[in-house]
Amino acid sequence: MAIASCIISPHDISGTRMSDMIQAEPIADAATAQALLKRLDRSARHWQTPCGDGTMVWRGWGSGPVVLLVHGGAGSWRHWVRNLAPLSLGHTVIAPDLPGLGDSARAPDPISAESVAALVGQGLDQVVGADTPIDVAGFSYGGVIAGLVAANAADRVRSLTVIGTGGLGPPNRSVELVRVRDKTGAERLAAHRDNLLRMMLADPANIDALALEIQEQNTKRARLNSGFMWMSRVLHDALPLVHGHVHAFWGEHEMPDRAMLDVRLALLRQARPDVEVEVIPHAGHWVFYEAAARFNAALLRILAR
Repeated sequence: MAIASCIISPHDISGTRMSDMIQAEPIADAATAQALLKRLDRSARHWQTPCGDGTMVWRGWGSGPVVLLVHGGAGSWRHWVRNLAPLSLGHTVIAPDLPGLGDSARAPDPISAESVAALVGQGLDQVVGADTPIDVAGFSYGGVIAGLVAANAADRVRSLTVIGTGGLGPPNRSVELVRVRDKTGAERLAAHRDNLLRMMLADPANIDALALEIQEQNTKRARLNSGFMWMSRVLHDALPLVHGHVHAFWGEHEMPDRAMLDVRLALLRQARPDVEVEVIPHAGHWVFYEAAARFNAALLRILAR
């Protein structure tokens, strides 16, 4: 059974002040960023579901139709901080920490995209009910898992939205990241900034204290290298099985060049000819953070169908 923990009013997140603080000007200092993340966590409903030798941790906000948000590799629910408030105004937003990431235990070996998706699907049934209709959105590695969850959930799925997703097969981009775990203080912060610019965000001005704090907290908790699942074609194979409409978002500057992005889009359309695609200008991989207002408006239009 899912285990509910302390519940604090969702108005803490949906209220104007909290929403404005997260979506408006960049956060300037680490203390403010840490306080925002703590307040978001306190405002959530919490559940735990079985996961290997431990539990998978789930958070939820708001009420209404259910939207499942699946974070990216080496991430956690924190990837969605700029989206939770607007989405939860009219929806029940469910954001788990995937196995081996965030606060969740590792999945049993051997780990595969299929085994992770099965754990997510089983946990989701416990959290919201096995017959509840759902909209599903997933980022990067989370797009792979979201697609498999959606395929397994059959006609319960109203829509699937993938953002900067993997799982489409080669070609795949390769990004060399700066090693962080052996660094402390200013050197560690500089490494996070460098990695965010290499992998996640297009504009250095968008690397604020909140992005850095999310990167720090996610990095400390990451115990799973999901790269082999991102580089597979498992989503490509699952997309024809997904009920409901399928959407995809990419940041204009996510790939090293536009030609590579066009190849990825062609692979997506090969698997799902009816997919609706939006490439958001001036944004990188973490497009729903970097261009939050535009992404939130677009996703809300999808959910309103």
